Amino acid sequence: MSDTTSATRPSRRAATLAGVAAIGLWGSLALLSTSVSRLPPLQVLASTFAIAALLGLARVARRGGGARGDGALRALRQPLSGWLLGVGGLFGYHALYFYAVSAAPPVQVSLIAYLWPLLIVLFSAALPGGRLRRRHVAGALLGLAGVWTVLAAAGDVGLRAAHAPGYLAALGCALVWSTYSVVQRRFADVPADAVAGSCAATAALGLAGHLALERTVVPSAGEALGLLALGLGPVGAAFFAWDLATKHGDLPQLGVLSYGAPVLSTLLLCVAGRAEASPRLLAACALVAAGGLVATAPRGSGEAG
Repeated sequence: MSDTTSATRPSRRAATLAGVAAIGLWGSLALLSTSVSRLPPLQVLASTFAIAALLGLARVARRGGGARGDGALRALRQPLSGWLLGVGGLFGYHALYFYAVSAAPPVQVSLIAYLWPLLIVLFSAALPGGRLRRRHVAGALLGLAGVWTVLAAAGDVGLRAAHAPGYLAALGCALVWSTYSVVQRRFADVPADAVAGSCAATAALGLAGHLALERTVVPSAGEALGLLALGLGPVGAAFFAWDLATKHGDLPQLGVLSYGAPVLSTLLLCVAGRAEASPRLLAACALVAAGGLVATAPRGSGEAG
């Protein structure tokens, strides 16, 4: 039985803010990934998720596991359905993404994969008590337009039949992550500590794939720091925060606000000198900001569901 009770659950606002923190951490993913671009992708996946798992276990140990010190075991003692959702969401998304970028140009892959925030808005209406509001859909569409604007600047966005498997994998990314994020609400009593187990399983699957398909590259000191930063931030703390947010926060708003991640990512690359600012980027930022404002504005008395 879970030790999570209504008395200890975070408020809706606090959980939504945790999701905003996760989105901010994901905005650093591209910049941090440039520091490990020489390493094989599944090696990076296995390494960073192993660090995330250790972070989660350290979190359990720091808070204490009770008189018997079995807090970690209680966190990992979850229903099979919870394990399938956690591992399927984390490993499934990343496995599909890595395949997609190997089978199709990354710009088109990103354009398709970033349908997941819009899908979160749409799918959340199917939850008990869920309701699809026009302001959320409008905000999500503005955010999607902003992301497509900034990604389209990176190159040709035309679709070609030869890359169809990659496009389908990218669509799978969007479906897997949006489904994972929305279905999490049905596991609201599962503590966030359980994410450590999902991260460990994802790391193990990534390691198996790496050993079978890739050649191990010994990281340099700088790459080791990059792996550590990724494992602690966008691959570590972000997933624990997102778990809290999707279980207790405002899902439609989180879906809209998620479009800030790729734009923030591009801005950080510009600040670091890895990309150039442009009028197209400013337009994208304006669209994403407008989408966020529309989605989070107080509901008017005349708004329909």
